[in-house]
Amino acid sequence: MRITVKVGLQFAAIWIVIKMIFFYSGMLGYNVVPAVMLNILCVLLAIAVGMYKHKKSSSEETSLLADIKTGMTAGVPYAVIISIFLFFYYSKIDTNYIPHRVAEITYEMKKRLDDPEELKRYRAENEDFEVMTKEEIYERMIQGPQNAINAKSTMVLALLALLLLATLNSIFIAIIYRRVLFKQ
Repeated sequence: MRITVKVGLQFAAIWIVIKMIFFYSGMLGYNVVPAVMLNILCVLLAIAVGMYKHKKSSSEETSLLADIKTGMTAGVPYAVIISIFLFFYYSKIDTNYIPHRVAEITYEMKKRLDDPEELKRYRAENEDFEVMTKEEIYERMIQGPQNAINAKSTMVLALLALLLLATLNSIFIAIIYRRVLFKQ
């Protein structure tokens, strides 16, 4: 197995362990921001460390495109493992998070619809809402979040976001390494 893939899998395991520590300790509650920021840091470190180890062990000179590919070989396994983990995490481990999140969104929508100015604005923005009652508008608006917030969509969004992040990080780290660290 390539060293970059191993590094990507190691950082994925580190993030999973930390996420489980957050869950079982109850330290963060329903706040996902610290875990997301830590996820971004871990994918960055996986790419940086993997690319660094690969460049140190390789004696041949490579192109920028090859360096980006090397970074991606650490970032893609990380993204896939984390996305699959998130699917199982939200469907089997933290089963209360998604209903809690849907309840928060429905509460916010209900609060906004109780404000007469907001209700006017919603009716002005959507022609269908002009003839509907407040309760009908609420039922229509709540269908979107209820259908969109689930473990499967979280997995897909996490995979897309992490792949994009891995691609961008690979490009930036390859450029930084070539210009600063390895002076090519």
